[in-house]
Amino acid sequence: MITTRRAHPCRPPAVATIFLPFAAGYFLSYLFRTVNGPLSAQLVASFHLTPAELGVLTSLYFLTFGAFQIPAGLLIDRYGPRRVQIALLIVAASGAALCGLAQDVATLMLGRALIGLGSSASMVTGLKMLLLWLPPGRRALGNCALVMSGGCGAMASTTPLQTAAQVLDWQSIFLLLAAATVAVAVAVWRFVPEAGPAPAAGDAGDLGRGLRIVLRDGRFWRIAPLSGAVVGAAFAIHGLWAARWLADVAHLAQPAIAAVLLAMGASLTAGAAIFGLLATTLRRRGVTATALFGYASIVFLAIEALMATGVAIPPVILLAAFAVFGAITVLSFTLIGELFPADLAGRANGALNVMHLGGAFAMQSGIGAIVALWPVGADGHVPEAAYAAAFATIMAIQGAALVWFTLSGAAARALLCRLAVTPASATIITP
Repeated sequence: MITTRRAHPCRPPAVATIFLPFAAGYFLSYLFRTVNGPLSAQLVASFHLTPAELGVLTSLYFLTFGAFQIPAGLLIDRYGPRRVQIALLIVAASGAALCGLAQDVATLMLGRALIGLGSSASMVTGLKMLLLWLPPGRRALGNCALVMSGGCGAMASTTPLQTAAQVLDWQSIFLLLAAATVAVAVAVWRFVPEAGPAPAAGDAGDLGRGLRIVLRDGRFWRIAPLSGAVVGAAFAIHGLWAARWLADVAHLAQPAIAAVLLAMGASLTAGAAIFGLLATTLRRRGVTATALFGYASIVFLAIEALMATGVAIPPVILLAAFAVFGAITVLSFTLIGELFPADLAGRANGALNVMHLGGAFAMQSGIGAIVALWPVGADGHVPEAAYAAAFATIMAIQGAALVWFTLSGAAARALLCRLAVTPASATIITP
């Protein structure tokens, strides 16, 4: 039987001991996610990659990451976040080592896929621990701090990585990342309690019933498509195509690209803090996180439109704003955490992350396929029209998801019934 457990009282020393190892894991997860952007020129030169091949290579992280979200959620709810995180970090370290030793594209792709698989639970395990240890009123700030650690990982993949690349080749960088990942796995094993509170017991059937509860809840399906479309685009562009857009459209040199990407990482970190604080403050004033999530998504689409239309705004300002609003994942995970009890947290967060990472994989590889339709110019750059077409396609998907999100309760319920969702599960959140 699925039960609801109360969160453990928040004791600062215990929270620090538990939070920091998982924050380090998510830091590395985001560093792995975005590392191909700054290293893209070297990877293209080493393996003679086309834009489409570069997009597929980088998006393999999202493919395996997203594919393992549901199994990861089941395992976390059954065995606890500590054991799952340790095992998967070892997989990520193996993938990074394989990338560092790769002599051909196939091996590089296999390593990238293993990195995605091994990083797949870094956020969900952290969210589960925060849900278990923090009281409801502080979870948004806890989620904010976790996402901020990812933003720090994104920052580390920019100017600091470029500085390291001046001394070390990209193969050595991947091998060092593999060693760092093993070190974090050891820290989780050494410092994090086995369970505190203990993970719920339950057989496979019980776990499956819990997943069905999540997937049959209409409130989940109102949030998930828009969150997947917006956060997926943020992951896809920040992880690779922002660097290529800066080179091809803004015509920036590599040091300037690294500086803009550093600003994006800082903005992502700031955005997580901003949305975490806003959600907490506005909640006291009667403004729901659902409404804030919807308005933030609209602003995100407006920023993408500016990128697609080539408005004369300095790239650093445009992409910094893009990264700030890309941090609304803080809101979507907070919403999901409020909808479901702690025993379902791993499965609910995993299901939402499937939408995020599935969207990121489709958009990252899709942008590469669209951009590849335009020939490379004599100056070695892809024309601006290619990126405009790619961004317009993404915005069309997001627009459809936004329309669904803003449908009235009656219209949404009727549409869900046509999609064979039972009326009882089609509960709609009203902002």
